[in-house]
Amino acid sequence: MNRNTTLALCAFALALPSVAVAGNADVGGYFRIAARPDLQGGDGKLGYWNLYGRLLNEGPYAAVEMKWDILERDPATRAVWTSLHAKVEGGSIMNADTGNGTLDNLRMSQVYVKAGNVALDRVTWRVGTLDTWFGQLGLYDMWPTRLFYETIGVSANYQTDWVDLLVGVGDSGYGIRGQDYDTILTPGGSVRFSLGNHLELGLGGEYRHEPYVPGNTKSAYHTPGVLYEDWIRGEVVESWVEENPDLLDYFPDPEGRDAHSYKAIGYLGFGGLGPIRWNNLFANYQRLHPESYTTESYGGRDIDIYVHDFTDQRYQINVGNELQLILWPHRLEAVWGVLYGRYWDDDNSIVPTDYDRTFYSTVLRLQAFATPTVHFLGESSIAQEISTNGNAYREHWDSIFTNSGGASDTRGLEFGDSDTRTTWQGKVGVVLNPLGPGIYTRPSLRLLYGVQYSNQHAAFGNAFVQSLDQFSDFELPEEDVHWHHLVALETEVWF
Repeated sequence: MNRNTTLALCAFALALPSVAVAGNADVGGYFRIAARPDLQGGDGKLGYWNLYGRLLNEGPYAAVEMKWDILERDPATRAVWTSLHAKVEGGSIMNADTGNGTLDNLRMSQVYVKAGNVALDRVTWRVGTLDTWFGQLGLYDMWPTRLFYETIGVSANYQTDWVDLLVGVGDSGYGIRGQDYDTILTPGGSVRFSLGNHLELGLGGEYRHEPYVPGNTKSAYHTPGVLYEDWIRGEVVESWVEENPDLLDYFPDPEGRDAHSYKAIGYLGFGGLGPIRWNNLFANYQRLHPESYTTESYGGRDIDIYVHDFTDQRYQINVGNELQLILWPHRLEAVWGVLYGRYWDDDNSIVPTDYDRTFYSTVLRLQAFATPTVHFLGESSIAQEISTNGNAYREHWDSIFTNSGGASDTRGLEFGDSDTRTTWQGKVGVVLNPLGPGIYTRPSLRLLYGVQYSNQHAAFGNAFVQSLDQFSDFELPEEDVHWHHLVALETEVWF
């Protein structure tokens, strides 16, 4: 989306509230911004990612979503209705991140039209982006049951008081391949049962098929005769030339492939029972879609290496649970989250990557309400990440020089001296909630202090020396950095 288009959309969205009073338009959105001075060389985030809880581990974000009722819905009848939806969002706000709020960091993430009771009663048709999910792990800001995230197409949603059935089909080619677009057919669906006001059960899935088209340079391919280790090291062309001197013009042609991937999801929700406000349990099992190609430069030429067979056996299992508790009505609430992930890559047995790991995490947040608008927040988390293919983490400042057994190995495929990263975080602070009590009540204005301890050296986004060629150019304190501290002044709002 170019800058002029984005400006026009933002101006249109800002103008909508004056129309919304007429009853045919709604504007909603989300904003998050924080000032987090980091005196330890970090980037303003307490840790690396949301495995330790989203609080203090996320950057700025802005989203504006518009709904326009072209033909208004009358809930009392089954008359035809239709509405237009659009969403603009992005992770950059001026003076809050390296993007500095430029409009290039925004994207039109959702555009679709809904139409109800057309041809079939109780059925809502949706054409455009199809992104959908059962719910969210709020503490982690994750959507384990998300379907059709990359898909443009059509879906039909049948709803009654006790069942919500969705079926859809579309193309995920641009969402997955981007500029290297190739058609990726994506059918799927989900069903959710509501058993009274206390229990919900959901199941669903999607399947992606990228058919091989002879002659299409963007189809899935694999370059034959390539060793996985050479590809990981970026030495495929170099190895070929060593074995076949002066024959670079005869580098192997790629072979066509059909590419497949899929995702299955499950959901269990219950609540309204004693102190349990609600509990969400989410799970997914998925096979990731294969990558297309990588490029190596040799002798002034760029050579594409097609890697379907090196990337088509990547699997994931993710399970997350979030329990919301009212411990003392109008005085104390708690949210407790648990997250588990098991990732494996059957094509890779030699190098640690994010596709071969296991992680565990738990986060507990308490919020006490001194007055309806003045609250105190406390949160703690503990997480462990285990690399299943060797050492992926550096425990010491000089691990840049060592791998297994403390031995220097410049040709090694490991990145550090440990296969495990264990991280604890604690956060405390004061929260001002103008709309009253509630852990998820927004807007919130927060003054927080956060602390992290990790067995990994400098386990946060930082500008420390990371390579041998930098080591002699910059002064490096010869000590391990396992603690990280942050003070944050931030605000978050949904509207």
